[in-house]
Amino acid sequence: MATLKVDHLAKSYPMAGESLHVLTDVSMELSGGDSLAIVGPSGCGKSTLLQILGTLDQPDSGSVLIDNANPFELNESQLAAFRGKQIGFIFQDHHLLPQLSVMENVLVPTLAVGKPSAEDLSRAGELLEAVGLASRTGHLPSELSGGERERVAIARALLMQPTLILADEPTGNLDRTTADSVTQLLLELQKSSGAILITVTHSDTLAAAMDSQRVLEDGKLV
Repeated sequence: MATLKVDHLAKSYPMAGESLHVLTDVSMELSGGDSLAIVGPSGCGKSTLLQILGTLDQPDSGSVLIDNANPFELNESQLAAFRGKQIGFIFQDHHLLPQLSVMENVLVPTLAVGKPSAEDLSRAGELLEAVGLASRTGHLPSELSGGERERVAIARALLMQPTLILADEPTGNLDRTTADSVTQLLLELQKSSGAILITVTHSDTLAAAMDSQRVLEDGKLV
């Protein structure tokens, strides 16, 4: 079963004459199938925490164990491979590559390890069918609605069957009806895959849909 264990995570940034302490003591434990919403005002450190959990930034102290492995003990190439396999990202602005088709965008994570295999192609097709876009595989992002683009982003995040899915305001640019639909789809696919889902959001509706909610306050999860 997938596991995530975070112990006493801290992160600060140097400022003129002093340090800005963004995270002071963050701890949590989650298992496969769990979903967590992290809420809090802008500037409280939610994105910093997500970047550290996604191994895009390093903590000053504390530890992150993903499936009992510490990614920050790996060298640069090993870390890139670990991130590509173990972590799936979903962004508010989806970050699809405009020159690539829907299918090609879903397959982007495979480029970190070479080129897509027949198994990757099959899984991408299954995911696009699951998100209701089997008939749009050859379309460009510009030919899709906002909700469809976010569904492509969900399929891309799940392609490598990651342990951890990190979602940064995944419904932030969507209308209420589309946001509800995307939330339900994301949770269904996450639960069926056995992955851990962490989302940071300002949306009370999205937060309430997760198994649990935590507030990031004064650098700690409460």
